[in-house]
Amino acid sequence: MKYIGLVFIGILFFSLPADASVQAPVLKWRYGGCYPSWCETGWYSSPAVADLDGDGTMEIVASAYSVVALEGATGDVIWRVNSGHDRHQPPGYSHRTWPGIWVRDIDGDNQLEIITAHSGGYVSVYDHQGYFKPGWPRRPTTNELRGLVVSDIDNDGSDEIIVTGATYGKINTWVFEHTGSLRPGWPQLNNGSGSSHGVFNDNAWVDDMNGDGIREIVVPSDVTTLCAYRPDGVQLDASAVYGTKKWGAVGTWESLSTELRGWGHCNGVRSESYRSNFADGAAVITDVDNDGTMEVVVTGNMYDCFAGYPPSRYISPFIFNADRSRFKKGPWNWEQAPVNTGAPISEDYHVIESCQPNPVVVDLDGDHEKEILFSAYDGRMHAFWLDKTEHDNWPYAVYHSNEGFYRFASEPVVADLDRDGCSEVIFTSWVQKTDSGMRLGKLHILDCHGTVIHEQNLPAPKSASRHENGALPAPTIANIDADADYELVINTINSGFIAYDLPGSAGAGIQWQSGRNRNHTGDTSRTDVTLPPLLYLLLHP
Repeated sequence: MKYIGLVFIGILFFSLPADASVQAPVLKWRYGGCYPSWCETGWYSSPAVADLDGDGTMEIVASAYSVVALEGATGDVIWRVNSGHDRHQPPGYSHRTWPGIWVRDIDGDNQLEIITAHSGGYVSVYDHQGYFKPGWPRRPTTNELRGLVVSDIDNDGSDEIIVTGATYGKINTWVFEHTGSLRPGWPQLNNGSGSSHGVFNDNAWVDDMNGDGIREIVVPSDVTTLCAYRPDGVQLDASAVYGTKKWGAVGTWESLSTELRGWGHCNGVRSESYRSNFADGAAVITDVDNDGTMEVVVTGNMYDCFAGYPPSRYISPFIFNADRSRFKKGPWNWEQAPVNTGAPISEDYHVIESCQPNPVVVDLDGDHEKEILFSAYDGRMHAFWLDKTEHDNWPYAVYHSNEGFYRFASEPVVADLDRDGCSEVIFTSWVQKTDSGMRLGKLHILDCHGTVIHEQNLPAPKSASRHENGALPAPTIANIDADADYELVINTINSGFIAYDLPGSAGAGIQWQSGRNRNHTGDTSRTDVTLPPLLYLLLHP
């Protein structure tokens, strides 16, 4: 019966005609999870959407500070817990939530669990009703946990929980079993040579890089290196072109010749002085050229080690092979990464909240090769093709000096809403802080060429004392109600969680569904894929 349903789904999806245009989003509800007169401040955490209790209707799990479960169709609160607490405990202090919420069946009991990480060093696993699973929460550090990944890294049928922290010491990565016990071989340093600092964004990624059947963990951090670990915590060897070094001992320079030498003079000569820092440098493991081998895509903050940091120079995308050598294959040569993608308009989070350059790697134009999208502190959304250039109308600027204030863009999601083979890029923006007037971020929808289809203001803050709004994390695109169309769920800064209908989007081809809390690793056994209700019933007869 399930196979018949899958065949029917294929017919339903692929026989749908392409629409002439993408329709404008329609605000469905706002102020989800808010209190009567105010909302918790939203950060970089993308919401998760899943049928928590198996009744065929979708719920939303999201967090600004407290963790809330919301009715998908209405945004009404089902339950709320303070982060680091569950529903058995009285309300208390809530900690900021930076990484996205994960919802997966981590232990194979056919029940979904909710996984969260917060400031204060708390990582929690809840059942679908908001109660702690046995062995949780854990607190591996008192510093903020900025990164969270959930995946079955060793193929044993149960998930592991990987967290990374904004620490100022050498240890920044922990791996827990689904039971809450620390996995043997962990925690680990973030640099094979012993120098290290913290992970200040949701940087880590997990996938099988080398085809050995287990999933490696890539962790960029606040140095010029990025680490790659086996599930047992052993670091991977780098390419022989770097001698006998591990991944985490190879510094990243703008100049490949300087990188191969292993050090630069930092003397003001660009080739000897420009190097990359990965404090905010998120990674993605994927097959960029569709040849069956995996690459690592990462964004790095390029700075001049002679002049010091700040100021930064630009954000650069890199593509590495599975042995850490730079990607060069056929017509594609990334031994020299793209340079001068745009200088920062601001690096002061007191002025405007920081832009996180999380790469999204998808086939925008249907040519079976992937493009690299990321937002940057130059106020633009970038899209690089494998020829190291930005095509058509890319990059797209959300900041315009004539507005009189700065504006940054979130990580995007990508979906072919009208099924025409040209995928849409959907993201939000936020604005420079102010104590007067009103400044609003926007919801942006662009086509694969970087041409604007729709832009509209996000809702105003609920509190009269707040004068700006926007959304820092990627939206989540999912079906949250009884119709066949998709919706967007967004964690805003000052108007709580909001949802938009996407009219005419039934059957859309979704390539990147949410922020880094969505499972892009190929481990689909327990991922929280959301489906329109008809398709849900076909898959669950």
